[in-house]
Amino acid sequence: MEWLAVVAFGALVGTGELVGRYRDAPLNALRTFPAILYVLLNAAASAGALALIHTFGWTFGVTGNPDSAAVRWTQVLVAGFGALALFRTSLFTVRAGDRDIGVGPSSVLQVFLAAADRAVDRSEARNRDAIVKKAMQGVDYQKAYKALPPYCLALMRNVSAEEQQALEKAVALLDTAKVEDQVKARLLGLELINVVGGKVLQAAVDSLGAEIKA
Repeated sequence: MEWLAVVAFGALVGTGELVGRYRDAPLNALRTFPAILYVLLNAAASAGALALIHTFGWTFGVTGNPDSAAVRWTQVLVAGFGALALFRTSLFTVRAGDRDIGVGPSSVLQVFLAAADRAVDRSEARNRDAIVKKAMQGVDYQKAYKALPPYCLALMRNVSAEEQQALEKAVALLDTAKVEDQVKARLLGLELINVVGGKVLQAAVDSLGAEIKA
């Protein structure tokens, strides 16, 4: 029971990280093989952390019988939700150029997790390109620059103030870029789907219609 719980918690942590990174299409991201691998790696890390906890008998300050339910479930929760923090210790530090690199369990685990995460990102990049290419076809950047972002945000109800400010800065920076307007239009679409998703972007473009079309 404890091992099933810790594996489930580890998988939940990995799933939550991917959903947080790929908010424009979290379900699509989770269906990819690299995403499944990423979740499995997190689950395996949690199981490994629990094995380490049992080996050294860590109780994390919980008093009483080491075999009590309170101690066991504390160990499960720490291993399930804090495996990466537990593995973040370094056995020794190696100087590489101008950086200090910690060598230990964390360095090995982070390499595999980063590789899986990057593979998910590459897979989703193709999807985002197809969505933006279709949604922004025929859109005039000069017309869409001021109208499309606020309209997309108005369609949403849960975009935080921080996300809105970050989007405003990105759009303002895009407007100063020295690239053709056709490219700017697609870059604008990419910035928007990162916040509102592809379906909302397509709906906004369809709704504004000729007002933002070339």
